Formats: sequence, C-alpha cells, structure tokens
Amino acid sequence: MANLASRIHARSHLTGSFTLRSGATSTEYFDKYLFESDPKLLDEIAATLAPLVPSDIDALAGLELGGIPIAVALSMRTGLPMRFVRKEAKPYGTCRLAEGGRIDAMRLLIVEDVVSTGGAILDAVRELRAGGAKVTTALCVIDRETGGLENLAGESVRLRALYRMSELLG
Repeated sequence: MANLASRIHARSHLTGSFTLRSGATSTEYFDKYLFESDPKLLDEIAATLAPLVPSDIDALAGLELGGIPIAVALSMRTGLPMRFVRKEAKPYGTCRLAEGGRIDAMRLLIVEDVVSTGGAILDAVRELRAGGAKVTTALCVIDRETGGLENLAGESVRLRALYRMSELLG
C-alpha cells in the first residue's frame, strides 16, 4: 500500500497556490483527475478501496465529477451497482439528482475522490436522504484532514479514507 501512496503522490501532487471548493487556499494539492485518468492506477486504487466497502451496502453513489470514475472502477471490482449523483437535479429529461436506478430505501455508500471539509458529501447526503436513501458512510481516496471527518460525523456519516493527507506528504 505504501507503493500505491507513492504512485498517487508522484502522479497527482502539485505545489503552488490553490483555492479549494470550501474557499480555503492551500499550497499542497492533489489533482484527482491525474490519478483518475491513469487506468492502471485507478484500478489499483479501486482494488485497495474494495475491502473498505461496508458489507451492508446496496449501491455505490459516485459524486459528480471526481467521485464517478472511482465509483465506476469500484463497482467493477465489487460487483455492486452504482448511482451517478449530480450536484443538483437536472432541470430536463428525468429531472433526477441520481441516475442509474432508484435510491429510495437503498443503502448507499458515497464515493468521493478528495475530501476537504466534506461540503460536497454533505450536500449529496441531505438530498439523497430527502429522496429516501439511507446514507451512513462515505469513502474517499484522500482525506485532506481539514475538517471533513468531523463535519460528516456531525451528520451521522462515517468517513473512510484510503489515505490521509499527512500519510501522502509524510
């Protein structure tokens, strides 16, 4: 697993000045699209994430945009179906927040790439729960360790991370 961490770091770690979704700035950034666009690395990430998937899940819920490639790869590894979760329901066609099947009464595992404050996950959890889904766990590749774990716990969502930022930088 240390080799995987070093490969993720080598492929996607950037330094500079970056504005995060939360509005905070950082001098360290993991460009998730760089590790998600590498098919061998993405497959290895999915293989390593698979044991972290709780056994009582009905479907994976990949968050737009970065969580979707991870959820697809993880779905292929685990055999679990998945849902494509938008940031907001589209105003045309099916007008759904989640595509790929029903969500009501489904036990969903949120799949995300990098978590900072957990804001995107919290938005999705609230909408999915309003649609009747049961969401208690989120899974990510990198936890930036900037409040996401605590913010999600405040909404009764457990965060499971493949790596914490300190592990990748240390």
